[in-house]
Amino acid sequence: MTESSVPRIAGLLLGAGGSKRLGRPKQLVEFEGEALIRRAAEALMGAGCSSIVVVLGSEIEGSVQALEGLGAEIVVNDAWESGMGSSIACGISSIMSAAQQVDAVLISLCDQPLVSADKLRPFVETFSHLKAGIVAAEYDGVAGVPALFSARCFPQLAALRGEKGAREVIRNSPDAIAIPLPEAAIDVDKMEDLEKLPSYASRSPGNQFGPL
Repeated sequence: MTESSVPRIAGLLLGAGGSKRLGRPKQLVEFEGEALIRRAAEALMGAGCSSIVVVLGSEIEGSVQALEGLGAEIVVNDAWESGMGSSIACGISSIMSAAQQVDAVLISLCDQPLVSADKLRPFVETFSHLKAGIVAAEYDGVAGVPALFSARCFPQLAALRGEKGAREVIRNSPDAIAIPLPEAAIDVDKMEDLEKLPSYASRSPGNQFGPL
């Protein structure tokens, strides 16, 4: 990537989880009339990602239908039950093997409904201007996903296994840049989270959750 060139950034959406604590596929919970997994993919596209890879595992058929028409590449992680690290490695391996190389990857989750394209765009802009190795979201006192990783981090991400996720790579990078993103702390994990979503949505005009 030259100083004047526009970086090519791939979006990596993790949507392979089994939603055991929720008791229903979180990927397909609706927010503003769209499944969470589709909204998350659209957020990555709107943030400036040139391509999108979605890692699936537990809810393949419904998720594929929800993503129809977006042009996202679907990758199935057969080892999804071993943890998020395996899904990251699966997606990164697909990105690394693609014919068209990218300069960075922006990793996001399907269960953070308030993380919109506007919230993700600063990650892309920070990378473009500062050539940062890692740009991570900061919330609840820690740095985590959503996070953007330059291509030089790909081997570390591809080597992740089990429950060790992107935070492991962020934690080991002394020059990672953090962007405050309190919205990322609001995720869909348990039934109580679903019950709280309408109150969170009411704090932001225009945000309305669909039937739960």
